[in-house]
Amino acid sequence: MALRLKYGGRIGIAVTMAARMAPIVPDGLDLLVPVPLHRWRLWSRGYNQAALIGGALARRTGIPHDPLALVRTRATPPLRDLGGRERARTVRGAFALPDEARVAGRAIGLVDDVYTSGATTDACTRILLARGAQSVTILCWARVLPEADD
Repeated sequence: MALRLKYGGRIGIAVTMAARMAPIVPDGLDLLVPVPLHRWRLWSRGYNQAALIGGALARRTGIPHDPLALVRTRATPPLRDLGGRERARTVRGAFALPDEARVAGRAIGLVDDVYTSGATTDACTRILLARGAQSVTILCWARVLPEADD
């Protein structure tokens, strides 16, 4: 489902994902903030899948959604073929908050579609906390588990 949403243009899938995620969203979140795409990737894809999920999740939970609170300041190559260290290096310094007041003192739900190595969410969390967010909770549709050594 995540691949169909992200690469297949099946944006309605975001509503289904949010419906399944809503029951496990913890109490006490003040704001949903999606992981941002760089403007070039947004332009080429036509939408930010995390923002679609975040918007649908906001409608289901009543938690405000701010898709512009966090921005990606530079383009990064696709992370899908990179290992954990390369992912972390690639996204380091790629995010910013244009207006710290949007997150200051608030409990943030950081919305993404897939959690792979944690590099992207770690980079986003770091900037949110450094700029005054009270806490950050990661909300994702799917998680990629490390392969077991056989």
